[in-house]
Amino acid sequence: MFTITVSDEIRERCPQYRGAAVYAAVTNTPYDEALWSEIAHFTEHLRETESTESIKQQSAIVATREAYRTCGKDPSRYRPSAEALRRRLLRGLELYRIDTLVDLINLVSLRTGYSIGGFDADKIVGSRLCLGIGKADEPFEGIGRGPLNIEHMPVIRDAVGGIGTPTSDHERTKMDLSTTHILAIINGYSGDEGLDEAAAMTAELLQRYASATQCEVWRF
Repeated sequence: MFTITVSDEIRERCPQYRGAAVYAAVTNTPYDEALWSEIAHFTEHLRETESTESIKQQSAIVATREAYRTCGKDPSRYRPSAEALRRRLLRGLELYRIDTLVDLINLVSLRTGYSIGGFDADKIVGSRLCLGIGKADEPFEGIGRGPLNIEHMPVIRDAVGGIGTPTSDHERTKMDLSTTHILAIINGYSGDEGLDEAAAMTAELLQRYASATQCEVWRF
């Protein structure tokens, strides 16, 4: 099992930060019709009730954007993933269909406003992870983005280096159809409120759509 710690530099700049993690053995699939029915229902609701301005007022998104500013990153240039996903839907675009694990993590992120790291647990090096702040010229290959400048950005690191930021996860630990164990990290820069519910939602969707077993949920 993994141990996740929060560095002093994050504690000092983001004292409200709370994290939750979900680990499970899973079976991934290319597409799940029922899951996409849930995504379509959420998309319709979002487009009827939200605007590009109102999503900035969602507490988890507000807090993540503020964490970027506090760490020295421009959240309008490097948007947290939850905000970017909602903005995409409000522009009339559909979500990319990746695979069931990625799609369900995106759904939780959309519903809650949390930027969630979803990792192939078997690709993580070592059992200790730490949340810190990106350094100048620290290498990071964002999924589908190429090299990403993570200086002044919150970053989860394993024994080799960065694997996830609120903007993008790393290619090295990305999930695919061969993934059999998932580690999802929910970043609560807004504190405790809603964090346990987001973790429970993640676990429930993994059980429903990815045949999850050995599911463990913990806080850090």
